Amino acid sequence: MSRTVAIDGPSGAGKSTIGYALAQEIDATFVDTGLMYRALTLAAVERGVDVEDGPLLGFLATECRIEVERPRPEQTDRFETVRLDGRDVTAEVREPRIDRAVSAVSRHAEVRDAMLEVQRAVAARGDTVMVGRDIGTVVLPNASLKVFLTADAQVRAARRAAEMGAPDRLNEYLAEIERRDAADSGRAIAPLRQAEGALVLDTGRLSVRECVESIVARLGDERA
Repeated sequence: MSRTVAIDGPSGAGKSTIGYALAQEIDATFVDTGLMYRALTLAAVERGVDVEDGPLLGFLATECRIEVERPRPEQTDRFETVRLDGRDVTAEVREPRIDRAVSAVSRHAEVRDAMLEVQRAVAARGDTVMVGRDIGTVVLPNASLKVFLTADAQVRAARRAAEMGAPDRLNEYLAEIERRDAADSGRAIAPLRQAEGALVLDTGRLSVRECVESIVARLGDERA
C-alpha cells in the first residue's frame, strides 16, 4: 500500500524544505500544492481576472494546464518545476505580486474544488509527500501520517528575507506573513488548521534533519 504524508503549516514554516528532504529520504514523490495555486494566481493576474471572482477563477482553473514535475539535475535552485500551459513559471510564481494575491485566489470554494481531484490523483500514483495548508484536513484526510509545522512569525520572516537576499525588507516580509496567517486561518473554505492527531514540529527550534528524523520515526510507528 502506498504511503502518503500530509504536511501542513503557515507560510515560511519550512514545509517545502522539510517535505522535499523527507521525500528524498523515503523515496517518495514531492508535491507542493501551493505552487498549483500560485500558478493559477499568475494566470489570473496575467489575464486580468478579478481575484474576488470565485466562479471565474474556478473556470480558469479548469481551463489552465498546471503541472508540477521533478526538476532536471542542473536545476538546483528548486525542489520542483511548475508549468502553466507548458511554460516554466517556477520563478514567476514566487514574485511579490503573486505573494499578495494567492491567498485571495485560493480561498474560493470553486478554486479549491477544481484543484482537489488533481491533487488526490497525484497522491494515488504512489508514495507521496504533499505539502500545503489543508492537506491533512481536506485533501488527504486518510493520509498515512499527518504533520503540522510551525514557527514564530519573526523566524519565518527572517527566512524569507534571507531566501530573497533582501535583509532590509525584513519588516515588509513580517507584515506580509502576519497578513497571510490571518487570511489563511480565517477563511471560510478549507482554513489552515492542525489536523487531528498530527505530529507537531516547531521548525524554529528543530533543524531540517531533526524534523525529518521525527517524521520517519513516526511513520515507522504508524506502519508497525
